[in-house]
Amino acid sequence: MSKRDLSLPKSVAASGSVEGWNSQSKDLRTLIRMLHDMCDATTVPEALDQVRAVASLGHNLWAYAYMRMLYSKNLNLYYATLLAEPDLLLPVVYTPTVGEACQKFGKMPFSARGCYVSIKDRGNIKQVLEEYAAAELSKGPDGKPLCDCIVFSDAGRILGLGDLGTWGMGIPIGKLDLYTVCAGVNPHRTMPVIIDAGCSGAEGNTDKVVVRDHPLYTGLKHHRVMHKSEAGTEVNSAYYGKGNMIEEFMQAAVDIFGRQCLLQFEDFNSNDAFPLIAEYRDKFLTYNDDIQGTASVAVAALMGAIKLRNPTCSDLIAELKKETFLFHGAGSANLGTLSLLSKEVGVPRQKLFVTNSAGVIWKSEDGSQGNFRNSEQKEFAQVKKPAFDIKDLPTVISTLQATVIIGAVGRDPGCFNKKVVDTLVETAKSTRPIIFALSNPKTQAEITATDAYAWSGGKAIYGSGTAMDDVVVDGQLRSPGQVNNIYIFPGMSMGAICCKARNIPERIFLVAAEAVANSLDAEDLKADRVVPSGKRIREVGFNVAVAVVLECQRLGLAAETLGANRAEVEMSIKSKMWSPCADPGGYEDPVVLVKEGVDPAQQICSRY
Repeated sequence: MSKRDLSLPKSVAASGSVEGWNSQSKDLRTLIRMLHDMCDATTVPEALDQVRAVASLGHNLWAYAYMRMLYSKNLNLYYATLLAEPDLLLPVVYTPTVGEACQKFGKMPFSARGCYVSIKDRGNIKQVLEEYAAAELSKGPDGKPLCDCIVFSDAGRILGLGDLGTWGMGIPIGKLDLYTVCAGVNPHRTMPVIIDAGCSGAEGNTDKVVVRDHPLYTGLKHHRVMHKSEAGTEVNSAYYGKGNMIEEFMQAAVDIFGRQCLLQFEDFNSNDAFPLIAEYRDKFLTYNDDIQGTASVAVAALMGAIKLRNPTCSDLIAELKKETFLFHGAGSANLGTLSLLSKEVGVPRQKLFVTNSAGVIWKSEDGSQGNFRNSEQKEFAQVKKPAFDIKDLPTVISTLQATVIIGAVGRDPGCFNKKVVDTLVETAKSTRPIIFALSNPKTQAEITATDAYAWSGGKAIYGSGTAMDDVVVDGQLRSPGQVNNIYIFPGMSMGAICCKARNIPERIFLVAAEAVANSLDAEDLKADRVVPSGKRIREVGFNVAVAVVLECQRLGLAAETLGANRAEVEMSIKSKMWSPCADPGGYEDPVVLVKEGVDPAQQICSRY
């Protein structure tokens, strides 16, 4: 394996190596030994028994650490285990566990997986990517490294937790694991990347966790350099202007791996996320999952809700246009959904409303005044200041006659109270009102499934951002759907990779949403789910990938045609889906990483 120096975080590189970093801390050395001894599975049943036992303690962070050790010991066994029990393990390796994992990422043994691009690397970013690729990626017949996709984040807004700097690497790692499990993307040809542009102090994250100033922080220990944009928002200065860091990074990736390499933005602060995707979406094969993927799954769930109302409905889009939507919270998720509903579904603007902390967003006729915070909020602001109380949700719902309410506030748990639900039931009249509580984690949910069903007399159609427990309503078991973009981004990316898409316009996200909604089966409808069961996540990912390829071919965006019809496209994608069982390394043969009688910390921490 090639030596790495440039592509490690700066503090780790300064220690001489991954092994040197892990060896400097007694806690890290001890954790490596403990996890190594705990994780001795060589088959899927053994791995499942062990991770279940760890998870039975009631805290999934240890299960997360176990799975990281399993990955370091036997990559194929790791993915085979995830595929065997996705419902059990995806919440362990990604949301909701990954949030806490990122808050404590540096307190766990450092892993060689992941490429770190620092602001100090400007002018040399191509060499950083080349070093990582040489050490960690598969090689083609010509000996050159192969990379199908890169998930990159600056960790400026990790989930709802704020700025976690280089400790946010858990997000691109987890995201790419889901690419593989849910859609068959080859893990040997993916790259998780953190853009290290600095990190805020404890005041910059929700729980006031000491990250940047922690002794085991891996990145640059200085503030981000910010400036006020023309829109009046605080943005990272390194990301804008000629020769900026983001453009250098994206161009370097294309220069090394080709124009078909997918570059997915992840967990950038909204002030940067919107202008960056607007700038680069037509220049590279790229998308922002927080904006576009979340919007797509929200629309998929809305279509699912229409199906729950009327299982025989043949025109979901036409039915969506009849609804009146109130979005509570004006962050990237809700604004992205508003955009998709307006521009692709065709919902009239007079049926789309959104709030921020000042209430229903409005603007004057000339746009010079209003309570909007940025240009994205301004786009969906109501013209003229409303005469009613714009901060009182029941009043807003009643006045606007909303039939759908979607919460993504992130900081006002329980704000959809009984009066809100009563009012929504009244305005929905004879139809079932739709209530989505999309804030994460569960403690931040605008309303629980239990309360939504109880207060609405069982009428509400409910979806949540975090998994909620099943609820019995009038003797019938309801399993609330988790409206998570895991249903979108794996298949979206796999489809784009397979057909070598030139870019990904908004139309493709609507097609993906329809593919998810059309994956609902009789069992889902009986359980009152707005999205398919998580047990069928790989099937859904495949359906999305097929739909994406077919639409890219129809629009002339596919550089490679996979087939003349759906059956041929399905066959082609299936042949490209990676499976641990098909990998030459197999997964039942144990990988011996530790020699008897030698300290495991000295041997495996360079890989872990």
